[in-house]
Amino acid sequence: MGFQFEVLATDPTGARLGRLTTPHGVIDTPAFMPVGTAATVKGQTQQDLEDLGAQILLANTYHLYLRPGHELIREMGGLHRFMSWPHPILTDSGGYQVFSLNDLRKVTDEGVIFRSHLDGSEHFLSPEKALEIQMALGADIIMVLDECIEAPAEESRARQAAARTLDWARRCRAHFDLHGDAGRQALFGIVQGGTYAALRRENADALVELDLPGYAIGGLAVGESHDVTCAMTQAAAARLPAERPRYLMGVGKPEQILDYVALGVDMMDCVLPTRSARHGCLFTSQGRLLIRNAQYARDPRPIDENCACAVCRRYSRAYLRHLYATGEFLATILNTHHNLHFYLDIMGKIREAIRFGKLERLRSDLQARLT
Repeated sequence: MGFQFEVLATDPTGARLGRLTTPHGVIDTPAFMPVGTAATVKGQTQQDLEDLGAQILLANTYHLYLRPGHELIREMGGLHRFMSWPHPILTDSGGYQVFSLNDLRKVTDEGVIFRSHLDGSEHFLSPEKALEIQMALGADIIMVLDECIEAPAEESRARQAAARTLDWARRCRAHFDLHGDAGRQALFGIVQGGTYAALRRENADALVELDLPGYAIGGLAVGESHDVTCAMTQAAAARLPAERPRYLMGVGKPEQILDYVALGVDMMDCVLPTRSARHGCLFTSQGRLLIRNAQYARDPRPIDENCACAVCRRYSRAYLRHLYATGEFLATILNTHHNLHFYLDIMGKIREAIRFGKLERLRSDLQARLT
């Protein structure tokens, strides 16, 4: 079936309603991708995720390379078959994970030497190696290797990392042209540039010259303010081709997602719904709820009386608090299911609002209730 991206409608804010077709199915955009780092979304079965309406999952190159290994996954028929997920998958290149190792890695123009967080063994990840791993995994959308940096960072540091990322993107493109299959996998580039708008625009312009099937905006939501994240996203997105999907990496809070969508972002991912669930933080139509609080010990109401998820239809706050307080595995399972439903439901509302040109009304309403 190959790849195709269509913009079906555009909202007055600039938000886009779209459809991304991949070899493993169609993704309605704007889309939120649940994070399945090690080929699993923590606390959810693949059936759960299908029931929630998830159309695409994200998995991580770094973690799957270290365990169980990309060659094993290739032998098992690729990541889709290995994890029994017949729908689209995106793999991130592992760049963020490697660069978060701090003292355990050394970056050069050739690539990154790093030590495994599992056993201390030494590895070398080059742009070409990152692609070889992702080609073995067989994800529908694969990412170039990029250099992520801390925030704040000096402009000279941001410029160096952006230049290196661009060079790595060129190497990835050349390697993919020689060894990849454009009918089976789509290679996305990544815009870097720290918190410097001019550098973001410059990096985006150079990246677009590679004529890739899609483009990501990386290195944000790493400590800078939401306003800065939006400004950098706007600077980059404005230079990316309208006919290609735009992916903002690693975001965000529910109330922030609408701002990113209004800037023309088509795809997002974030660990927040699953990680928050494991810590007893639940998202509701009236804001966050900390289920561990004693005030819920005798509360017969669901998490959110406006929510139609399976958890809210069946379980009380009192029961969910009991599960969390006693450390039961079921607490994570139910909390995660609810939070993912909340995120995916918001995305459905966003797509509907864009279809009718009413995203600003939805944004004003949701942000007033969630913040």
